[in-house]
Amino acid sequence: MGEIIAVTSGKGGVGKSSVCIHLGMMLASKGYKTCLIDADLGLKNLDLMMGLDNRVVFDMQDVIEEHCQLERALLQDKREKNLFLLPVCKGVNFSNMHKEDFIRVMRVLQNQFDYLFIDTPAGVESGFRFASSVAQRALIVTNLDVSALQDADRIIGLLLKDGVNHLELVLNRVSARSIEKGVSVRMEDAEKWLAIPLLGYIVDDPRIQSCNNRGLPLTIARDSQVYHCFDILARRFLKEKVALPKLSERRLFAKIFAS
Repeated sequence: MGEIIAVTSGKGGVGKSSVCIHLGMMLASKGYKTCLIDADLGLKNLDLMMGLDNRVVFDMQDVIEEHCQLERALLQDKREKNLFLLPVCKGVNFSNMHKEDFIRVMRVLQNQFDYLFIDTPAGVESGFRFASSVAQRALIVTNLDVSALQDADRIIGLLLKDGVNHLELVLNRVSARSIEKGVSVRMEDAEKWLAIPLLGYIVDDPRIQSCNNRGLPLTIARDSQVYHCFDILARRFLKEKVALPKLSERRLFAKIFAS
């Protein structure tokens, strides 16, 4: 049976979907069959970021209503043969979908994939509630802004209340310069604040947004700092005993990663 992971955040705009895609790509490249489920209905954009938007014909709602087989709704990534996307709904809400139907489809997918990542909406919309009803594990994505950390803390409480106890922290858009200037909270302070294990962090890189906008995730650039951050994140996700990369205080992040 595959593992279901909710990728969530308390605040929008922290790069949750980007983390979901890049981590999924890294796991797929390591041979794990991985499916991304886009439940961020208000701002659903995984198909755009993966360059698959023109191929979306069916979604989970179509599968539930028996308009198509599940296999026809699944979209295979252009670069990683082990990575797939399942749009949940072409509309903007779950009003016509029952939680029991969502769970039923997820159980079928568990028999086909090693990992299922549900990209949830920020906050507590229906997509979040559906994800928390089936997830065995959750990745809390946030940046180092105080407001984002406050909202992440609230989401952690909701997940624990829903019985999702395997929680891990992913810090995104980490800038050594911002930390050094006191603009951002320090990573160790963020981990203490949220009181969940730090799975990994992703350095700030302006190229990420450009690549996502063009449907070309940056993880394919193996010489990039972002690639190495996600490689370590994926390895730690898989329970490998790998140290976090060392964040340099220099502006250009020279020699940022530990050997």
